[in-house]
Amino acid sequence: MHCELLVPGLLSATTTPRAAALELLLARGRRTGADAATPEAWLFEGFGARQHAAGAFSLLGAGGEPGEASWARADPVHLRLLRDRVVVMPAEALPLSPEEAGSLAVHLAAIAEVRVLSPRRWSVRLPGGAVAGAKPAIEAAGEPAPIARDSDRLLTEIQMSLHAHPVNEAREARGQPPVNSLWLWGGGPLERLEECPWQSVLADDPLPLGLARAAGARQMALPQHAAAWLSRAAEDGRHLIVLDALRAPAALSAEDDVREALERLERDWFAPLLCALRDGRVGMVTIHVPDGEAASSFETARGDLRRFWRRPRALERYT
Repeated sequence: MHCELLVPGLLSATTTPRAAALELLLARGRRTGADAATPEAWLFEGFGARQHAAGAFSLLGAGGEPGEASWARADPVHLRLLRDRVVVMPAEALPLSPEEAGSLAVHLAAIAEVRVLSPRRWSVRLPGGAVAGAKPAIEAAGEPAPIARDSDRLLTEIQMSLHAHPVNEAREARGQPPVNSLWLWGGGPLERLEECPWQSVLADDPLPLGLARAAGARQMALPQHAAAWLSRAAEDGRHLIVLDALRAPAALSAEDDVREALERLERDWFAPLLCALRDGRVGMVTIHVPDGEAASSFETARGDLRRFWRRPRALERYT
């Protein structure tokens, strides 16, 4: 069995705790560079998708049926007005409940067909001629936001409709940023995928699950830990597991949050998979890190664990 982990953000944190199992896997394995600088680009390349239609694939992954229509991801954001610019606060910086998300989406129904895939991840059906940005909001966190032009009718109407909505008024009263816009990206119709390199795909994000469904692979929600998956996983084949708990940009992540997330990944995934590799339950573990210029893959086979002269080192040493 070949277990592949997609772990965005792993090499982006400025300060990280030591993680013995992870560090051993990285040290004993073979490192190769990668062209994909974001998880989305890595996934589209891995599945051979020509159209980066994140909205349609995400809807499919959440159990919806995009049909032949064009869909875009339309994730809730807060556009914050500073002295000389407007910057993007992505959904990861906005604690948004399912009830709030549902209420806002229902309110927008008069403007567009909006589907709430999860509180942080939405899709919208695009009218003819509408366009959508190329990257997700989390990649644009803190950057100047493009201001809707008169020609961007859909986005302009969405922003006007969200203004002074009771959900946002209540959020502001609690000192929380209102959801005053949607971030449109990854627009296009669903694409037929010829084949999937993985036998199964495990993730919380509907995008990889939708790509797997379109390619005819098994899709599963991410279990709490590797042991739960290993107890019922197939004995052979390649399996992709998306672990995105570290992805939030440094500007949005407190040091304690990064530490806790990495400690959970070490306890629940890296350490159990290292044990499975030693025991022969898993034949190879590959860790893919699509982190900008540091994008890399680390491939570790069982025999590589005998390379004792390759000593583990802190994550910061890999950037």
